[in-house]
Amino acid sequence: MSRFFDNYIMVDWSASSKRNTGSDSIWIGVLRRDVRLQLRFESYNPPTRLLAYQQIHELLASFNKRGDKTLIGFDFCLGFPHGTAAALKLQGAPWQAMHAYLSKEIHDKPDNDNNRFQVAGNINFKISGGPFPFWSCPPKFVQKNLQPKKTIAHVEGGLPEHRLTEIAAKTASSIWKLYAPGSVGSQSLMGIPYVAKILVGFENAKIWPFQYDFAKTPEENFDNTNIVIVEIYPSLQKAKPANGETKDLAQVRAIAEHFAKLDENRKLGACFAIDKTRSSEELEIIQSEEGWILSLT
Repeated sequence: MSRFFDNYIMVDWSASSKRNTGSDSIWIGVLRRDVRLQLRFESYNPPTRLLAYQQIHELLASFNKRGDKTLIGFDFCLGFPHGTAAALKLQGAPWQAMHAYLSKEIHDKPDNDNNRFQVAGNINFKISGGPFPFWSCPPKFVQKNLQPKKTIAHVEGGLPEHRLTEIAAKTASSIWKLYAPGSVGSQSLMGIPYVAKILVGFENAKIWPFQYDFAKTPEENFDNTNIVIVEIYPSLQKAKPANGETKDLAQVRAIAEHFAKLDENRKLGACFAIDKTRSSEELEIIQSEEGWILSLT
């Protein structure tokens, strides 16, 4: 069995409302094959999400042109906790319905100004009529339906606070927290619409595990697929910044090298199967709505 991918693109996203580079901004790490089929690393630090998307699109188009297979990972949630789409009364596959909903509602301007807190407040109103499930925001965005602190607790049988993959990761943050260190909610709201654009823009792209058949092998799943989109959690890999590297850059480099090494050693395919001890009900939740962090056991 040969390796699955020729190139590996890992993205550290940002929900910043202003143009930003350096620490705590968008970093795109790329391990790509050169003319000698040797992997070399390069990075990009675009100041806005729109420029980041354009850079990613350019890379994917270039790799596609030469017939390469590319693994691209984003460090935000690609799905929502089980029941979110139903709570919003959305139709169709839950993950796809949420992607379409956010693509319509989120407005991201070229200078990074955006309406994510307003969208979160609207989602809260539709789900609970109050400040639940999203929480945490700067003072100027506080409203009846969005509060700076969690005011309503999650209850058993209701909308979960964490996805199954976050429970397994133990240290991963909940998508419902929008602001302050350790939050991932805003990055997800601002990132999912761009992932949806990639899926629309490239016919040979698939998003894992939503468009993955667990009854088939990875080879069968990716036979006619050149681009595989996954969710990553860079903190799972220890990354020591090299001279001149920011922590974010070191993390995307380390996670790209991690997946490349697994692939080279013919071990990456097993990561796509997730944990075979999980029940059929859990696998259905993971595949239809919540998603999963690649290489998390």
